[in-house]
Amino acid sequence: MVDVEKLYEMVEYQKQSVVSRTVIEKPKGTVTVFAFSEGEGLSEHTAPFDALAYVYDGKAVITISGKDYEVGKGETIIMPADEPHALRAVSAFKMMLVMIRT
Repeated sequence: MVDVEKLYEMVEYQKQSVVSRTVIEKPKGTVTVFAFSEGEGLSEHTAPFDALAYVYDGKAVITISGKDYEVGKGETIIMPADEPHALRAVSAFKMMLVMIRT
């Protein structure tokens, strides 16, 4: 069965929390939606494959290899494979994260 979904409505903001929901999880990749309350984030880490983040709402600073990038509603950024990256929500922030394994 095929459903039409609004991905940004699949997660709701929760005070002092990061909320996530995996939409697709396959051996070759995942799609996950996140909601970060202001000030929350993900600590620096690496992944062996590229990750694309699409911003639904709010603003965040994504740090890739020590360089900060501010992203906001409607914007996309790619975090390259094997590059250290981290994220901090400047305001309440929702994003979709797409990772494709090769």
